Amino acid sequence: MRFLVRKRRTAPAVIIVALIDVLIVLVIFLLVTTTFKQQPSFKLALPESTKALKEGAGENPPLIVSIDAGGGLRFGAESLPLTQEQLRSRLLAAVEKSRASGQEAKLAVRADKNAPWGKVVTVMDLAKEANIKILSAFTKDAGKP
Repeated sequence: MRFLVRKRRTAPAVIIVALIDVLIVLVIFLLVTTTFKQQPSFKLALPESTKALKEGAGENPPLIVSIDAGGGLRFGAESLPLTQEQLRSRLLAAVEKSRASGQEAKLAVRADKNAPWGKVVTVMDLAKEANIKILSAFTKDAGKP
């Protein structure tokens, strides 16, 4: 009689390195696809009003100085081209007018992204000289063209 010699089966081995690789890929996938939103701690439901003013509508509007890509200065909503000396005199006159009405003058700079930085600094110096303490800059939303 012949007995069959059975070969011993080796126990199946689990390759840990491959499992770790797959797990890392899943974690990276979840991190990339998850949106991280900041949730407010509480929500407010504000009352509605048909006569409500928009934010800042009750305040005096800022003086607007525009600087184009070539470094040209323009003042006001009508965008009149000016020299530095003309801008200095207009800012001083606007500050005196706002002080007479009891409000503080504000300046908003609307500069082209290719405008010379020296012109922006010059406008800031003129604002300091005219004693304008509130200075802001116009920007656009990143998502809008």
